[in-house]
Amino acid sequence: MQLKLTSHTLQLKHTFTISRESHLTQDTLIVHLSHQNKTGYGETTSNPYYGHTLKSLHAEIEAIRPEIENYPFTEPEAFHSWLSKKGLSSFALCALDLAAHDLYGKIKNKPLYELWGTTIDRYPLTNYTIGIDTIKKMVEKMKETPWPIYKIKLGTKEDVDIVRELRKHSSSVFRIDANGAWSAAQTIAIAPTLKELGVEFIEQPLQADDWAGMEKVAHHSVLPVIADESCLVETDVDHCALHFNGINIKLTKCGGLTPALRMIKRGKELGIKIMAGCMTESTVGISAIGQLLPQLDYVDMDGPLLITNDIASGIEILNDASIKFPTLGGSGITLLQ
Repeated sequence: MQLKLTSHTLQLKHTFTISRESHLTQDTLIVHLSHQNKTGYGETTSNPYYGHTLKSLHAEIEAIRPEIENYPFTEPEAFHSWLSKKGLSSFALCALDLAAHDLYGKIKNKPLYELWGTTIDRYPLTNYTIGIDTIKKMVEKMKETPWPIYKIKLGTKEDVDIVRELRKHSSSVFRIDANGAWSAAQTIAIAPTLKELGVEFIEQPLQADDWAGMEKVAHHSVLPVIADESCLVETDVDHCALHFNGINIKLTKCGGLTPALRMIKRGKELGIKIMAGCMTESTVGISAIGQLLPQLDYVDMDGPLLITNDIASGIEILNDASIKFPTLGGSGITLLQ
């Protein structure tokens, strides 16, 4: 195979604020893997919370470039298994795995969802994320992009007031993501009001390691709770199933599509809801997530909707939140830059 790495800075339409950080740009690394006159693309984003920069991610992959280029590629699962022994972070592993899947599907001339034995007859709609801001600006952001499902980032002293005001301007489904900013008592106390305001579920209300608190929430919250920061890798699924009603799988956190498929299978065996989420990726990463749609209950793949300078074509999210799937094999990605 031939390996190429390119770095990009994605410009966000608005400053994106969650309970622990704010940013106006998102740095991203694109992996190009070429074989048999086809090129597959994968993506991973920098993330200060998890300690990954473009420089560190680039260095990880460059350190094993000769081995990757000499690898006798046949299918992505074997490639992922081989890479897993190289000491890569999950973020670096994700980009390589996504590129390998896109490459494999292009060689086979079939989309990944078809290779996995699924169809796109039915799939969940993505939410559109409203980052933390003044209440007035959050209302403006929502009105700017009419959408059937909103994910509302919370973790302020005005959380209930924010939801109450947003509800005055929309009849859409609301989902709440506190990114670990609440306590168990707070979550249990405000959940009934949020439910009355049309909230579907709460994502990651407590700190990732607050299992005792989540035990209380699991037994007393009137709204379902979905794990995000508490569910990073495959071994987290069983533990989360005891404390949450569902899991949000992030490809960058778990190491790509290969482990994500196993996490979906295990989650379904345990009877919990399955969601896939994004890290404000471009259409490169989002097109990979989109291949999982037939297997999901919920999805957050609004990255391309939040940026102004997308770098690829592939899956297209239409104005009614429906998806236009590419005809190209794999994840269907074509790089524009």
